[in-house]
Amino acid sequence: MKKTINKNHKKQIIKYYLHKYRFHYIIGILTLVFVDIIQLRIPLITKDVTDGLQTGTYTMENIANRVTVLIVIGISIAIGRFVWRYFIFGTSRHIEYELRNDFFGHLEKLSLRYYNDHQTGDLMAHATNDLNAVRMMLGPGILMALDAFVLTTLVIIQMVTVISLRLTLFAIIPLPFIAIGSLLLGKVVQLRFKEKQEAFSELTDQVQENLSGIRVIKAFVQESKELLAFQKVNAKNFEKNMKLVKLFAWMMPLSGLISGLSISIILGYGGYLVILGDITIGEFVAYINYLYMLIWPMIAFGMCINIISQGRASFNRIQSILNEVPEIEDNEKTKDIKVIKGNITIKNLNFTYSHSKEKALKNININIIGGQTIGIVGRTGSGKTTLVNLLLRLINPRENTIFMDGNDIFEIPLKTLRYNIGYVPQDNYLFSNTIKNNIAFGMPLAYNEEVKNAAQIANVHDNIMDFTNEYETIVGEKGVTLSGGQKQRVSIARAIIKNTPILILDDAVSAVDTNTEEQILRHLKEKRKNKTTIIIAHRISTIQHADNIFVLDEGEIVEEGTHTELIAKKGLYYNMVKRQQLEKELEKEV
Repeated sequence: MKKTINKNHKKQIIKYYLHKYRFHYIIGILTLVFVDIIQLRIPLITKDVTDGLQTGTYTMENIANRVTVLIVIGISIAIGRFVWRYFIFGTSRHIEYELRNDFFGHLEKLSLRYYNDHQTGDLMAHATNDLNAVRMMLGPGILMALDAFVLTTLVIIQMVTVISLRLTLFAIIPLPFIAIGSLLLGKVVQLRFKEKQEAFSELTDQVQENLSGIRVIKAFVQESKELLAFQKVNAKNFEKNMKLVKLFAWMMPLSGLISGLSISIILGYGGYLVILGDITIGEFVAYINYLYMLIWPMIAFGMCINIISQGRASFNRIQSILNEVPEIEDNEKTKDIKVIKGNITIKNLNFTYSHSKEKALKNININIIGGQTIGIVGRTGSGKTTLVNLLLRLINPRENTIFMDGNDIFEIPLKTLRYNIGYVPQDNYLFSNTIKNNIAFGMPLAYNEEVKNAAQIANVHDNIMDFTNEYETIVGEKGVTLSGGQKQRVSIARAIIKNTPILILDDAVSAVDTNTEEQILRHLKEKRKNKTTIIIAHRISTIQHADNIFVLDEGEIVEEGTHTELIAKKGLYYNMVKRQQLEKELEKEV
């Protein structure tokens, strides 16, 4: 079963995941502290060996014992590093995996309006680069921050208690400068990284749009124009990346410079204390080792600020999407309804898109008895597809305007509603998969015979058998390897195989010839006896045999009746019939 985050956790998603994997992090952190503690033994051993050799008190047995201890420490460090890498880095990978699933699952719940307002390339950038930056923050970012803090604290304590307080005070002088500088630069990093990600989103969207529309670009000979447009967004992406790279180019050398200056000062002052006899040569060697151990935290502090700043910028971008509330979902009014019989009633339905002042649908009243075939016809922009989207709740109608089997559409669970409706949209979108899998998309466990039967009803079986790989033929992105008519018929087969109580065909046979259209409609009539079928069309021939026909014009039902009744009225429907007959005659003459 697919897991998704609780709605209450969306605004605190990082806390949610950190709490969920807290024991993994605790084990990793404890192991990290253990590794840092045993590392501190190495300079002490070198101190003892150095002083022992200088004073002549060390024998080969002593040296062998120390070497053995060093080997044990080395093995322990290796095992400890594996453990904390597994529990910290591995956990960040788990979080990235689950967060990507949650992110994609949330995208699936968002309404069509959201996708009208947001570009695909931008969402792809969120799902790739931004999620990777969040993982880096929750893995290497956390690790570096903790390691820098723990190791610095332990080393300074060891330097003060074992070596020299005065020498230690010299060693920690650069630390505040590095810390303050990293914190100040961190804010700039976060801002520049956000700009970089936004530029990458624009670049991704430009590429995605051009590759999807490559046939149009070639047909209109606009390759040069689109190349210039790409070069523009690519230059912006390059500029934003370079601004961030220049910042990094300053941060790391500066940290190294400060560390180098610190070592130079300590070498001079430490050597002076040895000459004075305040510390032994062994203590001086141990101190140098401790100092080198401090260099990593100094550098790591700057690195973790960069990683965490980038992660926070990306997290904020992802969080803004996760905080989007789905407009269309089940609510407290939803009932436990499993089946729809096919009776549809629409009462006083009005609908206006948010971006428009004009009503797309006005005072729509329709009554469909289960088992009827209904035709809906009208000019382009008359509101036919809007009506379908409302029936499927791809957009929300007002309450108490659409009823199915007497239930308000809001009382029917979305899954039940859409599972019981077969739908063939205008765009006939096919997935880059086999023809068989495209037909069986809504019924993944369908048998080969069922797939073949659906294809025969849609009158596309013979075309499929002409392909080398027959039903295993890969149709390419968006079904590009098929003709327009073949794509439409595969889409019809995909809806037919569900054998739903309601079937909606939205201009689904516009790309096929009239003979093929007649065969498909005849097959549908035989297959779908006692089931509701709604056919939306521009061609009168597609809907003339329907039990009832609704004529839409500028969002209103202007006429209703059977084909014969509407012809007798000599209104808009009659004029459409005459115009299409004239067009056919002109085509014959040509």
